[in-house]
Amino acid sequence: MAVARSEEPSLRRASLGWRVAGALLRRREASIFAVAVGLTIFFGIRNSAFVSSDNVKNITESMAPFALVAAGEVMLLICGQIDLAVGRVYALAPAVVWLISSPDKYDLPIWFGVVVALLASAAVGLVNGAVTTFLRVPSFITTLAMLYLLNGITLHATDGSQQFMPGGETFQKIFGSQPDLYSLYLNSEFFWALGIVLALQFVLSYTRWGLHTIATGGNAIGAAESGINIRTITIGNFVLANLLAGFAGILDSTRITTIVPLQGGPELMFLAIAGAVIGGTSLFGGVGTVIGSFIGVAVLLILQTGFNILGFNAFTFPIIIGFAILISMVATVQFARLRNLGRLQ
Repeated sequence: MAVARSEEPSLRRASLGWRVAGALLRRREASIFAVAVGLTIFFGIRNSAFVSSDNVKNITESMAPFALVAAGEVMLLICGQIDLAVGRVYALAPAVVWLISSPDKYDLPIWFGVVVALLASAAVGLVNGAVTTFLRVPSFITTLAMLYLLNGITLHATDGSQQFMPGGETFQKIFGSQPDLYSLYLNSEFFWALGIVLALQFVLSYTRWGLHTIATGGNAIGAAESGINIRTITIGNFVLANLLAGFAGILDSTRITTIVPLQGGPELMFLAIAGAVIGGTSLFGGVGTVIGSFIGVAVLLILQTGFNILGFNAFTFPIIIGFAILISMVATVQFARLRNLGRLQ
């Protein structure tokens, strides 16, 4: 009997450990995180330059704007919508900062320019959301039209040419790269993206807004009948997505110190959506994870950088993205079907 009693606590501890491990493995982010780790190990073994401080810094800098845009798109995709114009908002926001704060233009304080730029980004989301919800135009069409509209506005605002991003040393330290942090292989833009991603995941998982977002995308009629204002949720997530896109554009233009009228665009938007889908967000609405999108974007950039270092043909990367999106969506659809049949818990 004494032996049995002495073994009981260890069995309980083992059981607790397995429960924790099982809970982690059941998370939607677990599989894509394992892929990210595996790819990092593979490319690091093939070429040690992949894990060098310069290369890791390059990956973290490159993924920050994509991660921010993807985080906003996740909230919209879960809500059952999509925004194709976020790539153009990414270019519009720094252009507004330049118009407001450049010595050659209005020469107002840089902080005022940033506030105006973010308000302009939010206004774009408000218009997209209002047209989609009140006029019942599909978000794909609404935001496709907005994509071209914003492209023209940005080209006119910048005279169709590259401009220098205004801002003093303090502004650069807060929103641009910080050399004293290079030893950590990170930069401030990456920290901004990571912090916002974690905050949005908390909102999605533990707040009423997140619950209502999931309910709206999962069953809009049922959500409305339960008292959820689906218009408010939808418009709010449009505003959030565009606000993050504008902020990402300001951060990236500050880092590279220039504004390019055609920066971002559809390529940025589609890669962000690809990262979200690969990270476990469904295009059918009602299911998704912000952290998963962050890891999904990391996987795409790890692949791209790894291929470049190993000397793969640059044309290979789009093929890999296409297969990754297709496989992710097939897996999402099949898992959903099995859950509906009661074969998965």
